[in-house]
Amino acid sequence: MLWAANLKIPDFSSFEERQVAQSTKFYDHTGEVLLYNLGENLRRTVVPSVEISRHIKNATVAIEDAEFYEHRGIKPTAIIRAGLANLAAGRAVQGGSTITQQVVKNSLLTQEKTLSRKLKEAVLALKLERVMQKDDILALYLNESPYGGNIYGIEEASQMFLGKPASDVSLAEAAYLAALPNAPTYYSPYGDHRDKLEERKNLVLRRMQELDFISKNEAEEAKKETVSFLPQDTFTIKAPHFVFYVRAYLEEKYGKEMLERGGLKIITTLNWDWQRETEEVVDEFAPTNETNFNAHNMGVVALEPGTGKIRVMVGSRDYFETENDGNYNVTLARRQPGSSFKPIVYATAFKEGYTPDTIVFDLPTQFQTTCSPIVTQTSEISTDQNCYAPGNYDNKFRGPITFRDALAQSVNIPAIEVLYLTGIRDSLSTARDLGISTLGTANRYGLTLVLGGGEVMPLEITSAYGTFANDGVYNPTASIERIEDATGNVIEEFQSAPRRALESEVARSISDVLSDNNARAPAFGANSPLYFPNRDVAAKTGTTNDYRDMWTVGYSPNLVLGIWVGNNDNTSMEKRVAGFVVAPMWRKIFDRLSVDLPVERFGRPFYAYKNDPGIKPILRGIWWNGTASTTNPEVHSILHWLDKDSPLGPAPINPESDPQYIFWETPIRVWLTGQNQLSQINNLNTIISQ
Repeated sequence: MLWAANLKIPDFSSFEERQVAQSTKFYDHTGEVLLYNLGENLRRTVVPSVEISRHIKNATVAIEDAEFYEHRGIKPTAIIRAGLANLAAGRAVQGGSTITQQVVKNSLLTQEKTLSRKLKEAVLALKLERVMQKDDILALYLNESPYGGNIYGIEEASQMFLGKPASDVSLAEAAYLAALPNAPTYYSPYGDHRDKLEERKNLVLRRMQELDFISKNEAEEAKKETVSFLPQDTFTIKAPHFVFYVRAYLEEKYGKEMLERGGLKIITTLNWDWQRETEEVVDEFAPTNETNFNAHNMGVVALEPGTGKIRVMVGSRDYFETENDGNYNVTLARRQPGSSFKPIVYATAFKEGYTPDTIVFDLPTQFQTTCSPIVTQTSEISTDQNCYAPGNYDNKFRGPITFRDALAQSVNIPAIEVLYLTGIRDSLSTARDLGISTLGTANRYGLTLVLGGGEVMPLEITSAYGTFANDGVYNPTASIERIEDATGNVIEEFQSAPRRALESEVARSISDVLSDNNARAPAFGANSPLYFPNRDVAAKTGTTNDYRDMWTVGYSPNLVLGIWVGNNDNTSMEKRVAGFVVAPMWRKIFDRLSVDLPVERFGRPFYAYKNDPGIKPILRGIWWNGTASTTNPEVHSILHWLDKDSPLGPAPINPESDPQYIFWETPIRVWLTGQNQLSQINNLNTIISQ
């Protein structure tokens, strides 16, 4: 009791000095280049209680401390409830602090979680309630609350976000502001979770209604109100998308209090020299892409395949550009991958026993089994919405084609056939093994999945390609090298967590195909931006059929680089393929980043099947049955020669039972008749040369 009686209420007048002294700092991977100082250029305008809107006060009380006007500084029941919840969880999952306790805690600026600190906080809260009015305590809280970045206090937040004083905000605006302090980075109106901010704003309004601060009609009107946030103000920061990506992770793991006031030193994985080089290339290409291709935005990610460390993250062409939502980090957005998803499907096929020399037919094919197997009209998407007879990007059909050539040249119809052979479920399983988390279950997709019918994050699909580069070993993406507390103790350090996702032979086969310039040349030319004469580099482009997303993702053994180009509002670009729009920029960035990297080679696949007569001919590149002297050699689709669920097993006894059989056989019969191919098959040398 003597100890409690002698505790003195802290000084609330020196917030800025205390906050800057304990600010968290973010560095690049060297620990020398400062990316962001959380306490630098701190912005706060202190206002008295009478200059803070009643809506803000009520919204804050409703979401933070509903019994604020009834309790005397602490809520014993809340403390007990939080203690039991934390004990059950084995960690801090709930807080029992009142607004008064938070005012005391903010002023103490200490992160210790000891019982004595909590007792001190409770005693001081009781004392504070005896000497200050409730409104003054609430004003103290609102004047010190964090609202994201370097913005503290309700007045500064109101001015920065809304362009008006805290006394003039509407009910809806007050609800948004009250939603922020719980997780300022996550709920930021300039960030990637606007939907979650909307949900929390509505929660604030619901709680206000439950507490009779507002009526039901007022709550409903506020939910409908459209609030316009001002453009984000610029401040001293390097690699802002990456910094806020890391900050959101830290805020979730350690809590905003630790991040705001822990005096942490964050050594990130970012390579600032690479980041700067990449930003320069983005600045160079962005105006041309906008003018020539109606592509207003782009995102770039570079990773280290052997560790998963993020070395470059450019979330948009310019973080501070308001016209194109520059603050939005598109590398974390869900976008359709187009043909950049094809290597994942082909990798699934290689896992199951198919080979790069396996033959399928690139012919006008109907895949919807309720339609006629005879295709009379093809386009990029069939004009009959009940049928599915897609075309290729160049409107050409190549006849028999190997998996190698089909993937290297990004031909659509063979890719759809490969997806059918492997199965949607198995291909999705491969995608998940490679770290792609945004795809749903198999019943959500059809055969369009292989053409990019799902949605992926640029960060994750780039990481997936990194698994190919790393001989089939997946490394989770990492953004932290090391975290030190205010006294220099390391509280978190990068820990490698490799996991084999593909057999090395499968990964090497994908790399072999995607780096095969001869296989790629018919579609891209012999000297395309994807060709590296003196370095092993594998690459794949992708363009969605509506031209809303364009991609180039590629890798060497020690660098993986992914680029997305498009528009944040999902409008279409000019009808050009990604190899023309994105690949030149991708190549320029890749050259700059790899200039000082050692030249490393991909592991070479063994391809034992090539000389194994026990392997079915169709898997070895032979698409007819017979010899040079055979009068009528048999030509069939792959479904005739093997069971798709067991390609290395016995041939099917009744291949006609496969629902796609007649739909794959019919175009072959039409092709053979129309092109008089049967007579050519008798000349084996001619076939081999073809």
